[in-house]
Amino acid sequence: MAEVQASSKYITLVSADGFEFVVLRDAALVSPFIKRSLDVRGPFAEAKEARCSFPEMSAMVLDKVVEYFHYWYRYRNSEEVPDMDVPVELCLELLAAADYLGLDQ
Repeated sequence: MAEVQASSKYITLVSADGFEFVVLRDAALVSPFIKRSLDVRGPFAEAKEARCSFPEMSAMVLDKVVEYFHYWYRYRNSEEVPDMDVPVELCLELLAAADYLGLDQ
């Protein structure tokens, strides 16, 4: 069962308030943090379960992070990339989340 999960095309991300987001694995791997967590050679349970929990991240913030993962995946090879809508009230929390996930590299 663990091998099936580890090779799954999708992973689940869980917010602090218990909301679950099913995300395309290849899109989420833009995050070095998630990539390390899901490395099947590593010691992390996340790799076996294809599931990462973020106890410090609200559903509103994680929803926007997931939107970014898919946005990045969709436009990763594009020349013309439209702006992504980011609510001003979430900017500080999104910056903290981006730093935590290694998206600032």
